[in-house]
Formats: sequence, C-alpha cells, structure tokens
Amino acid sequence: MRHGETLIGGHFFGGPCDQATPKDVVASPWDGRVVGTVAEASLQDGRVAVQAAREAFETWRSSPRQTRQRLLRNVARLVRERSEEYAELLRDEIGKPIRWARAEVERLAITFDLAADAVSTYGFEAVPVDTDPRGLGCSLTVEQRPLGVVLAIVPYNWPFNLAAHKIAPALAAGNTVVVKPSRRAALSTLTLARCIHEAGCPPGVVNAVNVSGPEAQVLAGMDEVAMVSFTGSPEVGWGLKDALPRKRVSLELGADSAAVVFADADLDAAIPKLVNGAYGYAGQVCISVQRTFVQREVYAEARERLIAATEACPYGDPAEESVVCGPMISASEADRVMEWLAEAEVAGARVLAGGHRVGPVVTPTLVEDVPGSVRLGCREVFGPVVTLEAFESAEEAWAKVNASVYGIHAGVFTRDLHTVRDAFDRLEVGGVVVNDAPTLRFDAMPYGGVKQSGFGREGVRYTMDEMTEPKALLTRWDA
Repeated sequence: MRHGETLIGGHFFGGPCDQATPKDVVASPWDGRVVGTVAEASLQDGRVAVQAAREAFETWRSSPRQTRQRLLRNVARLVRERSEEYAELLRDEIGKPIRWARAEVERLAITFDLAADAVSTYGFEAVPVDTDPRGLGCSLTVEQRPLGVVLAIVPYNWPFNLAAHKIAPALAAGNTVVVKPSRRAALSTLTLARCIHEAGCPPGVVNAVNVSGPEAQVLAGMDEVAMVSFTGSPEVGWGLKDALPRKRVSLELGADSAAVVFADADLDAAIPKLVNGAYGYAGQVCISVQRTFVQREVYAEARERLIAATEACPYGDPAEESVVCGPMISASEADRVMEWLAEAEVAGARVLAGGHRVGPVVTPTLVEDVPGSVRLGCREVFGPVVTLEAFESAEEAWAKVNASVYGIHAGVFTRDLHTVRDAFDRLEVGGVVVNDAPTLRFDAMPYGGVKQSGFGREGVRYTMDEMTEPKALLTRWDA
C-alpha cells in the first residue's frame, strides 16, 4: 500500500500511523481498487511550507552551480532506477496506459537532466556598450537572478513531468519551491517530492503540501511567494491571475488543438499519428488532437481511414501493453464527455466511429459536422473525441484553426515547404508541429499558449527565464 506525505522544511508529516492528520484514499479510475492514501495538508501547513521555502532561499540562491547540478542529476538517476515502480503508480492512480506511463517517467528523468545541463552556462551575458560614445571604458554584464519562492500548482494528467517542468528549472535557477499537487494525483506528485528529498535536496528547498484549491489561492497571495506557476483549467487560472495583478504568474490552460492535413500529405504516416495523438491517455492531454481539418481532395479517403483506425484503436485496461485509450479520470468526467457528444448530435453532428461508454472508458470517437455553437465545437473536451471537417485552401484552413479561443500547438501535415512557412507565419499558436500530431512535445522546447491558453513558457531553459530577473552590472573602468 502506497502512502504520500506532506514535505515541509525537510521533514515528512502525516504518515500512515499519524491519526491526527486526515487522509485521502486513492482509488484506481479503472477498477476502483484502493491504490493508497495521501496526507491532506491544512492551510497552516501550507503557510509553514512557504516560510520554510523563503528561509531556504537565502542559502540556495547562492549555492554553487555544482551543488544544484549534482542534486538534479541525482534526481534523474533515482527516477531511472525506480522507473517501473513510478510507471505503475501512474497506471494505478490516474489510469494512464502503461506505455504512456513509462514514457512520462522517462521524460521526467530527461527534464531533470536538461535542467542540470542548463546550470553549467545559464544566466550570464556580456553586452557591448561601446556602440555609444558614452560607453567607452565601460563594461556591462547581465546576470539572471532567482526570484525566490515559486508556488507550483500541478494538474493530474502529468503529475510527474509537469511537476518537473516547474521544479527542475526553479532549482536550477536558484529558486525554492512549494508544490501543490492535484487532489486527483497527489500520490504521484508527493512521491516525486520524496524522490527529490532522497536525492539530497537541502531542507526547505522543495516542499509539497496537498492543500485544497482555495487554500492554494491563499498561499499564492502570500508576500513570501514570488511567482505562481499554474497548469490547469482556464476558469481557475484566469481567476488566479486576476487576484494577483502585481505578481509574476505563468499559466498553461489547455487547448482544442488542431491538425491540418493537406492533399500532398503522406496519409500512411499521418493517420496513426493522428489517432495516437487524439485518443492516447483518453485525450486527457492539453495538446491532444481535438479538431482535424483535411483538404477536400483527400477528405473521403482520409475520412474512411480515420474511421477504421478509430474503430481499431485499443481501449480498456491501462495495464495492457497494447492499450492506447484508458479510462477517464473519473465517472463525472466520462459523463461530461458523453453529455457534450449528445448535445452535438442533437445539433446535427454525426458520430462516425465510437461514441460509447464502457464502464469508466469513453471509446475513441470520431465526429463529423460539429457546429461551432456547441461545447464540442468551441471548448476543450479533454477526452477521446475528435471532430472532422474538410477545407479547400490553406487560407481557409488557417482561418478554421485560428477561430479557436485557444492556441498552444497545431499540427500540419504537408510536403510543401512554402505551406510550412505559411503555417508558421499565420497560425495563432505557441508552436507548429510539421508532419506529426500537435501532441508531440520535447522537454527542451518552449511550450505554452496564446489567447485563452494562457501565457508564459515551459521547457527547461525557457522556464528558467520566467523564473529569474535580469540584473545589470555596469562598470566604468577609466574612472
């Protein structure tokens, strides 16, 4: 039986025998069996954690680079040693199919390694000033200085790697961290906090408190918190930003990512990528494929292939190696997806494949003719549902993609380099993925969105920029 504890100032609280601390029971979304328990933290626990992080910052901010690098390497090493254990935890706690779970754990280790790599050279720049006559005899250096305490609010769908994308860059840059896990995946994120502690993290540098959402908002408003890094729903994220107008905040709020398939695309390569990007982990991915636009010349062929591939997509038990689409995180989320489908059908949409509920699983679903007025046509479904629509020209395709209120990634399938450049110039998104699904993300790349998808960028070095402030040293040597 697994158990997750609160970590504050290098000490663990709320162990399994601590009867004074409330516990949440963690049940598998696949079959309801008990996976473990996690300690609930109070608002006071959170405040103490913030204070511990603030005190630790005074030392960690000036720690030698080799010290920070050693810690980050140790975390990556421990993650790889425990990779199967951590993958099974993801499978059991959030229903992530085992091959997706293994991929997340490997990316977790890569993210800490990338942060360790960045420590070596990050944060110093010499800027010439002698282009101005006043700069003769002067030198200017700019150093990125850490902000202080980062409150990292982590979602349930990637409880290891999305936590790492906040924690690892923060540590590399000299910040300290208070992690607030999702109540739906607290066991995984608290397990990561223990791993970081066991890797040799100094007391107070990383803290983890399983507080409620409203309590996390109180912590975010504390003067000791220098920055809030939030990944989650637009409603909560924008509300958080509105409440913190003068504080550094980054928001990653999801999307209804589009894939555009041109007539010259290699359909043999494109169809499997689209299916995996749409239905993998039941579509519970911020950049899963939700909207697919296919050029009219190949629409009929692509439509038939997508129907067949959707019907053949393996779903069910996340422990099965072949499964792509596992359970939804909860029965209420499965109910919501089915409700959105029913609403779209009433408005004239046609389900081409799937559209069923099998216990906790919503089967992979392909839908055509979805009106923009229904929720499936204009909001993030966060489930294994893809809409399909034809287009005539590139201009029309870009307009359809840009009609969304979101914008993180878009996928473009084409062999034409001019189309690639046009997509890059015209699409209102944070990143364009060519000849792959928009779901593709590498941990070194800048990742984030525009419009209602939020602002700020993750991707280790880019997050370090978000979590630091440039400070200039201008010296006149001829005085």
